[in-house]
Amino acid sequence: MTIDTVVVLAYFFFLIAIGWMFRKFTTSTSDYFRGGGKMLWWMVGATAFMTQFSAWTFTGAAGRAFSDGFVVVILFLANAFGYFCNYLYFAPKFRQLRVVTAIDAIRIRFGKTSEQFFTWAGLPDSLISSGIWLNGLAIFVAAVFDIPMEATIVVTGLVLMLMAVTGGSWAVVASDFMQMLVIMAVTITCAVAAYYHGGGIGNIVSSFEGNFYTGNNLNYMSIFVLWVVFIFIKQFGVMNNSINAYRYLCAKDSVNARKAAGLACSLMIVGPIIWFLPPWYVAAFMPDFAAGYDVGGDAAYLAFVEKLMPAGMVGLLMSAMFAATMSSMDSGLNRNAGIFVINFYSPILRPNATQKELMAVSKITTVLMSFIIIGVALFINSLRDLSLFDIVLNVGALIGFPMLIPVFLGMMFRNTPDWSAWATLIVGGIVSYVFGIAIEAHHIESLFNLEHSLTGREWSDLKVTLSLAAHVILTGGFFLTIVFAYRGRECRTPEREAQVTELFNNWNTPVVADSEEQQNLDTKQRSMLGNLICVAGFGILAMALIPNDPIGRMMFLLCGSLVLVVGVLLVTAANKNQPKVITQ
Repeated sequence: MTIDTVVVLAYFFFLIAIGWMFRKFTTSTSDYFRGGGKMLWWMVGATAFMTQFSAWTFTGAAGRAFSDGFVVVILFLANAFGYFCNYLYFAPKFRQLRVVTAIDAIRIRFGKTSEQFFTWAGLPDSLISSGIWLNGLAIFVAAVFDIPMEATIVVTGLVLMLMAVTGGSWAVVASDFMQMLVIMAVTITCAVAAYYHGGGIGNIVSSFEGNFYTGNNLNYMSIFVLWVVFIFIKQFGVMNNSINAYRYLCAKDSVNARKAAGLACSLMIVGPIIWFLPPWYVAAFMPDFAAGYDVGGDAAYLAFVEKLMPAGMVGLLMSAMFAATMSSMDSGLNRNAGIFVINFYSPILRPNATQKELMAVSKITTVLMSFIIIGVALFINSLRDLSLFDIVLNVGALIGFPMLIPVFLGMMFRNTPDWSAWATLIVGGIVSYVFGIAIEAHHIESLFNLEHSLTGREWSDLKVTLSLAAHVILTGGFFLTIVFAYRGRECRTPEREAQVTELFNNWNTPVVADSEEQQNLDTKQRSMLGNLICVAGFGILAMALIPNDPIGRMMFLLCGSLVLVVGVLLVTAANKNQPKVITQ
């Protein structure tokens, strides 16, 4: 057994231990799906950041960085823009909705019919995305350990399931924070190595083959500009709607929700330069590396680590890949199970179910959805000719984005009937089919009488751009037409109007959590996570004992120190605020 395998196995057991340690935090469905709304900002910010991050970043996105340079960073800067808007306005508002799942807010705003529409329409998007992330991880593992991708998908999916079922959202969010630290520490270390070996960022950029800033295979700059504009629009919509409010429902109050968004924004600005410096180095100085890998450019990051990093770093990087993928998947998994149980099983199938029954069904649902995600990943694995980067963007543009339009506009414009949400969703489905599936490259070439045929990259980017533009104009326009049609008119029964009024009152009323019980729980969060992170930090430091040259040993010392410092700070903060005894 190699040292890399030992590192990965140790990390697996560490993740399972987190779920076991946090199992006592979960006593109700609110605890299971959103931590009871009692989590500190740095935990919530970590999970908000990690939901936009997976092994795909180091496979599909790294492959795009290898071929087209800075272009891939635009997607992550668009994420940062979305989080910045969260920080300025939306994050505390989402926490103030005071709901267990995001679909609860849709039920209150648009009624029970829309609740079921969005419950079932949202599951495919989330499950497919999770399958893509799991497949991205399998690409990495298969190339490193020469293990069949199918086996990797199944085993990783089962470990994820075990962790999510055991600890619920507490285990998910706690592991997200620790995994964020491991990922940032490992990738910072790799970026330092790329900077050193490449002679600085300027030298790497000047040695990049082709146009580093706009990429290659581009005949029409206007297509690239439109793609950038609509990627920012898309990510704004993705981040700032009540469906994705689940990121902040875990926060203990409005202030912590805002701070969480600020942390996620900061990490998303700094992260891309750190993550993609290694594949840029590979493009500049190892352009023919792909001949040694079945997955071509998607293995650029792996090639850098194997060629230039010390022995044992591949295993640590693999742990980070597992961390990134699991954090994205378990957040989605936990959210999907919550939506199914709270918004379908309880109100439709078992209105009088006890908390004990709902908890049991929640865990069974988590298990079943894990198997579905594994199946989706296996199917995507069979479509090996498709680009992972393009798959992610197309799924978001065709499935995810049309769902966001009515729930975003519905919180901006109050006076619309309940049917406006599900009717807009149907219109969005039609728009996705026409602009995302029916229209092909030759239609555009003929319509605009283009001098040059569209390259593969241009058509891929244009397809996403057309879909997003059509949804903004047509799907969004449909909802706004309803807004103007009902201006000054009553559109709900008095009972429903009272529910909507309460929702908007909550939306504008800050949540404050300063009880003694909450303070004791805060200290417990700091203590448990701080101790776990210290263990991880010491484990990474111990890897400096692996036979390597002095520079290789220094890399492990740097990586372990970054993790350990955070753990020590948390333990110190916990010790300063020892829990008080609460008398009954």
